[in-house]
Amino acid sequence: MANHWSVGARLRAVFGVSEPITEQTWEDLEDTLLLSDFGVDASERLVSRLREEVARVNVSSTKELTGMLRDAIAELLADNDATLRLARPESRADGVPLPAVVLVVGVNGVGKTTTIGKLSRFIVRAGKRVVIAAADTFRAAAVEQVSTWGARAGAEVVGPQKPQQDPASVAYQAVERAIEVGADVVLVDTAGRLHTKTGLMDELTKVRRVVEKLAPVAEVLLVVDATTGQNGLSQADAFVQHAGVTGIVLTKLDGSAKGGFVVGVEQLTGIPVKLIGHGEGIDDLAAFNPNTFAAALVS
Repeated sequence: MANHWSVGARLRAVFGVSEPITEQTWEDLEDTLLLSDFGVDASERLVSRLREEVARVNVSSTKELTGMLRDAIAELLADNDATLRLARPESRADGVPLPAVVLVVGVNGVGKTTTIGKLSRFIVRAGKRVVIAAADTFRAAAVEQVSTWGARAGAEVVGPQKPQQDPASVAYQAVERAIEVGADVVLVDTAGRLHTKTGLMDELTKVRRVVEKLAPVAEVLLVVDATTGQNGLSQADAFVQHAGVTGIVLTKLDGSAKGGFVVGVEQLTGIPVKLIGHGEGIDDLAAFNPNTFAAALVS
C-alpha cells in the first residue's frame, strides 16, 4: 500500500538531510505536494498548517517535517466522516425490515460496474445479503457485466425484463426483491452518460424518487478514476452538484496514480472518500482510514 501511494521518496529527497527551515523549504514542500497531485487548495492548506505548527512548537530542522506532514494530512482528512453507512433503516409500519439502498453513480469508464462487484463482495464477506439492481439499461453491455460481477461476489442481480426498460423501474423491482428475501443492502448501478447531463441528472433524480417509495437511500457513492486526476473530477462535477453524493470511491489507485489526489478530492468537493479500489481483483477494495492512509502516503 505504501509503495503505491507514497510521496515519501519525494519528501526524503527534499528533507532527508537535517537542515534549517527556510522560505525555500516551504516552496520545495508545496512543489512536492503539487507534483503528488494534492491540488492547489490542499497543498496551500497543508503548508499553512505546517507553518503554524512549526512556529508554535519551535521546530527548526527539516527532518522533523515529514512526521508533522503525516499528522496534518490525517487531520485534514478527518474533517470529513469516512464511515460507510450500510445500516438498515427502520422497518416498515408492518414490521417488515428494509434494506439499505446505495446508488452508485459516475461517468462511464471509471470502473463503476467493477466497483459494484467489489463492493458486493466486500459486503457479502461481512455476512450480509446483497441485491444488485442492473439499472444502467442505456448501455447494452452494462447488464451483462454487472451480472457477471454479481455472480462472482455472491450477490443476486435483478435486471431489466425487456430491452431499454426504464432504469427507475428496474431499481424499484430490485428493492422489492430485497424486501421479499430479507436482503441487507441494495446496490443500484446507474447510467453514466445520456444525451445531455441535464437528462442524466433528471434520470438519477427519478431513480431516487421511485426507490424511496419503498426504502430510503442510505448512500450515493460517486466513482472517480484516480488515474485521471483533476480531469476526472471535472467530469464528475455534475454528479457532485446535482446527485446528492454522500461519498467517493476512488478506483485504480495503484502505482500509476498519485496518492495526493485523495486529499485533493476531499478539499475540492467537501465529500469524504469512503472506499479505495487498488487493484483488479474482486477483493481489491478497502474502507478508507485517514490515519492509515496518511502514514502510508508519507512513509
